[in-house]
Amino acid sequence: MTPSFLALGSRRLEYALLPAPPGKPTLVFLHEGLGSLSTWRDFPARLAAQAGCGALVYSRFGHGQSDPEHETRGPDFFWREARATLPSILAALGLTNVVLVGHSDGATIALCHLASGFHAKGAIVAAPHIFVEELTVRAIAALAATWKDGAVRTRLQRHHRDADATFAAWSGHWLDPEFAGWTMVPELAAIAAPILTLQGTDDIYGSMRQIDEIAAHARGPVTLRKLERCGHDPFRDRTDHVLALAADYIARLR
Repeated sequence: MTPSFLALGSRRLEYALLPAPPGKPTLVFLHEGLGSLSTWRDFPARLAAQAGCGALVYSRFGHGQSDPEHETRGPDFFWREARATLPSILAALGLTNVVLVGHSDGATIALCHLASGFHAKGAIVAAPHIFVEELTVRAIAALAATWKDGAVRTRLQRHHRDADATFAAWSGHWLDPEFAGWTMVPELAAIAAPILTLQGTDDIYGSMRQIDEIAAHARGPVTLRKLERCGHDPFRDRTDHVLALAADYIARLR
């Protein structure tokens, strides 16, 4: 998948699109909080090939090679991405038959998108955040304390135009006291689309309560997959297993 740029108003967004075969959906990949188009590596292309679908991967503003964000993130950040940015991207590319594939913050945006009444055939959400947990805040604060001289910064500089700005926006959002009470649990009842949820047993950024609450409150069918020997990134830690789970889920969608 070759990266290109999509013009949204006065800004450019980094994206890559693999056209879907006739009648097949496009898998829309929504990256994690420190992610980008390139951090997905070859997973989108592999899943698209295995499932016989198209794929759209993009870097949110302030990530990858996309233009910087225009405004400071606030408690409504996930909802703004879900209700404004994502619909604008899909409309610009003429995509209406989609399955959302989200990781961490991207999984939350996928759920917010569905809860806001937008249509998708389904969603695969890995390590989603539907409310703020203390363990998440602690883990992000610990990473922030070592960011300047840490290996994570060095690694992410390969994936972002300005890794420091990306990290500051992400960590500032999560560590903002005004965000501490954020939850989307009441909105889950509006989601009717089938959801496949993935959560690693060794995830330091979220507990099993996140996907258990989705199963308890979403109106549509929810499939829980709790993955052993897996941390915060099931796409990396259990790649082949997740490919099989995701391809099977997509094949069962109607």
